Amino acid sequence: MNPDRIEKEVLLKAALDRVWRAISDADEFGKWFGVRFDGPFEPGTSVMGTITPTTVDEDVAKAQQPHAGKADPWHIVAVEPQRRLAFRWHPFGVEDGADYADEPTTLVEFTLEDTVDGVLLRIVESGFDAIPAERRQSAFEGNSEGWSAQTELIRKYLALSEKV
Repeated sequence: MNPDRIEKEVLLKAALDRVWRAISDADEFGKWFGVRFDGPFEPGTSVMGTITPTTVDEDVAKAQQPHAGKADPWHIVAVEPQRRLAFRWHPFGVEDGADYADEPTTLVEFTLEDTVDGVLLRIVESGFDAIPAERRQSAFEGNSEGWSAQTELIRKYLALSEKV
């Protein structure tokens, strides 16, 4: 295990263009992730993300309630159609009253690979070594658990949207 990076994968049973929309369209992303954004994902821009309940899983939505309304900017690094979305953020920035503005950010990358069995989504978050020591472990553990949950949420979201 590398303490500087989290890596998660999920095989999604959907077409590449559908998975791409689910991760690259800020409105769609927010539905399964549980965040409302104030603008589109465009390279070189920042969007403000406000925590809202996910539309995909009632239990996760309830767990998000204590953090609802908290906002943190996401700095969009790359939008490479049907291949890669990358952004920077303050990991696990949910503590009441905390100001993370002077802290380093981590890099989150979503990459897609079209396979014969579906689309392989890889999520890699790196840069934890630069996070202040007093927050590093809790941020790493919180986001590791979070990314595990998010791989299930996007899988559910795509399965539900195929039925509609």
